[in-house]
Amino acid sequence: MKVGLITPDAGHPLLAGTAAALAPAHEVVVLDPRDPDAEAVAARAPADVYLLKARDPRALELARALERRGAPVVNSAAATERCQDRRDMAELARRAGLPFAATAAFPSLDRMAERAGDGPGLPGLPWPVVVKSRRSRKGDLVARVDDAERLRELSAGWGEEPVVVQAFAPNNGWDHKLYAIGDRVFAGLRRSELAREDAEPARSGTGPPARWAELTLLVGEVFALDVYGVDFVDTGDGTPLIVDVNAFPGLRGRPGAPEALAAMALRRAG
Repeated sequence: MKVGLITPDAGHPLLAGTAAALAPAHEVVVLDPRDPDAEAVAARAPADVYLLKARDPRALELARALERRGAPVVNSAAATERCQDRRDMAELARRAGLPFAATAAFPSLDRMAERAGDGPGLPGLPWPVVVKSRRSRKGDLVARVDDAERLRELSAGWGEEPVVVQAFAPNNGWDHKLYAIGDRVFAGLRRSELAREDAEPARSGTGPPARWAELTLLVGEVFALDVYGVDFVDTGDGTPLIVDVNAFPGLRGRPGAPEALAAMALRRAG
C-alpha cells in the first residue's frame, strides 16, 4: 500500500512513528500543502489513502482536491473544518445530545465587551466566563474572564477577534484529554490553563471514568472523525462536560498511537 501524509512537518513524532510502523512493507510519501505542485504530484502518483495532519486553508483545499479524485482522506476535509468553527462545533454537538458546554458567539471581542459593560457579566451569563477565538487554530485566544476589567484588558490585544463565550464550569482544575484513533481511545490528564493556582493536585492514577471512552467514540460518530481529541472537564462526581473537539491531534507520547494510526491507514486504503 501507498500512504500519503498531508503535512508540512513529516518529522512530527506521531507521523514519523506511523511511517516507521508501515515500513518496509508499505510506501509512505509526503505532500507538503505549501508546495504549489502538491496536487499535480499526487495526480501523477496517487496514494491509496491520505492522512490529513494539517488544518490550514491550503491543506484543506488539497484534501478536497484529492477527495474529488476519489482518494480516501483521514480525516476528511469537511470533518476537519467542522472542528475549526467553535460556534458550529457546539451547535452540532448539542443537537446530537452530547454534553457540550453552552456556547454563544460574538462578531468581535470588542462587541462582547460592549454587551458586558460594567455589570455582573453578560445577560444570562454571569462571571466568570471562558472566552475563546471562534476559529480554532494554533496560538488562538483561550482565557478565563472574571470581570469587565479583565475583558477590557483582553480587548486591547484581541479586540477585533471573533469569539465564542462559555460559562466557566466549576471543576478540579484539570483537563481530561481523550484521543481516538478509530475505535481505540487514549487518555491523558493536563493542568488546565484556566485553573487557579490553588487548584487541587492530580491524584496518582487519576483517569476518566470508563464511560467517557464511550462518549468519546460517540463524538467521532457525530463529527465523522477518525482521528481526533476531545477535551473534557469533570464538573463533579465524574460528570463530563465537553469543552472542545480537535481533528488529528498530536498524541505525543501515547504508546501504541503510531501503530494504531498505521493500522487505520491500511484499513482505509483497503
